[in-house]
Amino acid sequence: MKKVYANAAEALDGVLRDGMLIAAGGFGLCGIPELLLQAIKESGVKDLTFASNNAGVDDFGIGILLQSKQVRKMMSSYVGENAEFMRQYLSGELELEFNPQGTLAERMRAGGAGIPGFYTKTGVGTQIAEGKEHKEFNGETYILEEGIFADLAIVKAWKADDTGNLVFRKTARNFNVPAATCGKICVAEVEEIVPRGSLDPDHIHLPGIYVHRLIQGDHEKRIEKLTVRERENA
Repeated sequence: MKKVYANAAEALDGVLRDGMLIAAGGFGLCGIPELLLQAIKESGVKDLTFASNNAGVDDFGIGILLQSKQVRKMMSSYVGENAEFMRQYLSGELELEFNPQGTLAERMRAGGAGIPGFYTKTGVGTQIAEGKEHKEFNGETYILEEGIFADLAIVKAWKADDTGNLVFRKTARNFNVPAATCGKICVAEVEEIVPRGSLDPDHIHLPGIYVHRLIQGDHEKRIEKLTVRERENA
């Protein structure tokens, strides 16, 4: 099975359609599939729903798809740093399904494991719990959350081999792994594709069985907020 493609547009060819639910990896601007997001923008597909920890910033990450009005709904846990996100939500142009961060990650993981739903205490007694089934276990109240089953997962990793085994770096591992598993099709972009057999099996974070298509590319790796101190006199 061919997994390595020349570029993001080729890797997404025949996969994209209007109205898709897409699970996107990354944490802030760390480990986001920036090349695939750009290719999605250029494809012109619309009415998309994204399950992602956040929506990037105004001109980077999912933010570029908000600018082009290709996103209909966001399933997110953090909605700061993006003025266009805020504007569209407050004006009623964008639907938002807000999730506690751990709940969102578990919803992705559950979908990847074929689990349709699970009970959690997180959100009980808040707006998050409105309209959801409540159930008691050992005298404690829990709410039912549904697993996320995405049409497409897009993720960004550090290294891969040509079979799709992925290695992530540090914070980029947070949402990329559960996002990758919950998609019917997973497309990954990586910084380097290494020879088969060169990755230590004990250091592989996501087995290649989850990855259907793969590209290598150059990444901007933008820093969301850069804080530095003044240089001390020598």
